[in-house]
Amino acid sequence: VQLQASGGGSVQAGGSLRLSCVASGRTFSNNAVGWFRQAPGKEREFVATISWNGGTSIYADSVKGRFTISRDNAKNTVYLQMNSLKPEDTAVYYCGVWLSSYGNRNGPRYWGQGTLVTVSS
Repeated sequence: VQLQASGGGSVQAGGSLRLSCVASGRTFSNNAVGWFRQAPGKEREFVATISWNGGTSIYADSVKGRFTISRDNAKNTVYLQMNSLKPEDTAVYYCGVWLSSYGNRNGPRYWGQGTLVTVSS
């Protein structure tokens, strides 16, 4: 099982980025997927998760209204559209796959490698 995240980069405050995460090795169309992030010197924290069919999404309060998670099961891919970025969004973003059909804030079973997002003021 491999999860390949991409789309990170440097952007000014107020800008946007779109992260992608492609899963390979097996299909995850019956599993929840989502994102966590880890800022320098801080613990990894939950960002968002989306259910197996895209019908239910959960967001951290800090990103609600600015970030949108989506998935394309045909492509085994999860996306994170990040708008109105703030310097405090600077972190390494990790995608993950839960064993269950609905995700939670506790963390996924499978982790991908991270992609760095840097937001300057």
